[in-house]
Amino acid sequence: MIANFMLSMEIETIQDRTLCVLLNWELRFNIIMGIARGLLYLHRDSRLKIIHRDLKTSNVLLDEEMNPKISDFGLARILGGQQTEANTQRVVGTYGYMAPEYAMDGDFSTKSDVFSFGVVVLEILSGKRNAAFYKSDQNFSLSAYAWRLWKEEKVLDLMDRALCETCDANEFVRCVNVGLLCVQENQWDRPTMSNVVFMLESDTASLPTPKKPAFAASRSLFNTASSSSKADSYVDLTNTLEQGR
Repeated sequence: MIANFMLSMEIETIQDRTLCVLLNWELRFNIIMGIARGLLYLHRDSRLKIIHRDLKTSNVLLDEEMNPKISDFGLARILGGQQTEANTQRVVGTYGYMAPEYAMDGDFSTKSDVFSFGVVVLEILSGKRNAAFYKSDQNFSLSAYAWRLWKEEKVLDLMDRALCETCDANEFVRCVNVGLLCVQENQWDRPTMSNVVFMLESDTASLPTPKKPAFAASRSLFNTASSSSKADSYVDLTNTLEQGR
């Protein structure tokens, strides 16, 4: 029997004191780093360049040592040779994680995965569901909320309150900075995953200032796209057991 843990940090579940101990700052930072290295492998180090196209918290599994594993490659596409991007007439994915150029025009590339990674990072840091912002009266996205706090120099207010006792404030701010760089509206402004890994690993590197993110706040925009799964499968730590075959 192989034990796996699904990362989908439902805010109600994350308030459970037992699970909060599991999801301390060191663990969350390691999860972020692991996902970043996994995407870097897919984009650069794999024999084939793979675009996941549906990266989200519920598609990240944690093994028994709480190491993250990117899963569900059902929508993944392979780019051949020197190809860096492609286009599709059938947009599939999950609302709230799709980059604007993909949701609106069907253009996908490594930078669309970078956008999805940025949303995942902000969810992990805040313990908030991106879907909750889309359904709120304010109609904000999580990236818009994080951006507002960044501009107001209140970025620590984004922190999940369960992290207050364990969080490294400097690492937290660096992760928010990286997350916001990843969700910038123009894909050419977003970093590559190699740059993301470098920025997360470096304590001394000077990080760029993020530009205004793609808010993607309009539900009508994403209603034009198809979804491969429910958008509400976000932030909930569930322990799943997979029978060995």
